[in-house]
Amino acid sequence: QGAPWLSVSPPLRLSAGDGCGHTLLTPHSGTLSSKNYPGTYPNHTACRWRLRAPPGTSLLLAFGDVDLEASERCAHSSLLLADPQAGTTYGPFCRNAVPAAPLLLTNSSAVTVLFNSTSHRSGRGLLLSYATSQHPGTHYAQEHVSVYCPAGCKDIDGDIWGNPNQGYRDTSVLCKAAVHAGVIADELGGQVTLAREKGITLYESAFANGLRSKRGSLSEKRLIFHKACHLLLPACGDVLEVAAFNASSWWHEVDALGQDRAWVADRAALGTTGHSWAAEPGSDSAWLELDLGARRNVTGIITKGSSEQYDYYVMSYRVSSSRDGKNWRAYRGSGGQEDKVFDGNADSRGEVSNAFIPPIVARYIR
Repeated sequence: QGAPWLSVSPPLRLSAGDGCGHTLLTPHSGTLSSKNYPGTYPNHTACRWRLRAPPGTSLLLAFGDVDLEASERCAHSSLLLADPQAGTTYGPFCRNAVPAAPLLLTNSSAVTVLFNSTSHRSGRGLLLSYATSQHPGTHYAQEHVSVYCPAGCKDIDGDIWGNPNQGYRDTSVLCKAAVHAGVIADELGGQVTLAREKGITLYESAFANGLRSKRGSLSEKRLIFHKACHLLLPACGDVLEVAAFNASSWWHEVDALGQDRAWVADRAALGTTGHSWAAEPGSDSAWLELDLGARRNVTGIITKGSSEQYDYYVMSYRVSSSRDGKNWRAYRGSGGQEDKVFDGNADSRGEVSNAFIPPIVARYIR
């Protein structure tokens, strides 16, 4: 309120006001949020962002999160989008008047985003991303978009339905779903490319990258995230073959009938029927080692418990890698100062995925 407003020509973008939070705006995509997001936004603030796309293009807006305290006609807190070229507005939006769809395709190259708050008690505020309809070298139609997601989306409120293989229900919180899919690290955020394809009848839940998605019903559209592969390492979605398994120890079980059962390292391959690998009971610092046969680009791991018959599973684990089998490096993730602890399984039946961002380049994985 009372902040100066400047009129500029593309591709510069501006924000003004005391209610502006994390803002990263570039000529072809960006993200913006209210102050303190995802914490409660402050009282009596205002922010205005003006988005301008290059001439001949239009803006596609993605509502990552809109959680403004409910009030009649959104009088206490509101998000309003104004299209000056067409003379139209979208909103006002608040908790009892949310956007009808997570994606909004405008026919304008300029949109003004207005956020205002008065006295209120609750609400995360807003998270909004945008992209232009044409990116250098890439065309983004209504069903394809590239947006920037800020760090910290894993902990915001809001649900996601689906999994990385099926895709996600289009009502899912977009950037939170991107973390679940493993296309960005929550600590860093980053650019996300996705497509809106035809919805499916049922979305199955999954635990991946520290997040549990929900089981959801039919939707008109679904979100499909695209993993960006390095030009020198294009096969980022392939399943890697394991040349050999090794382990710190293994369990030699003698069951109630006196029969021997060897829980050796070779039984650790995902999809093995019957019992799996298990360390010797009571052993400390147990490890399982995978020899990939050659130096490979490892972008993630899937773990599963032993089986329904043998109800054993690993709840958390660390990862180390080596190029020669002698010198080992602990995985710390995106600029972390401590070894990363991955969330494992909560039962012996379901599969759990964890992405390595950045990827691990190594022959041996522990």
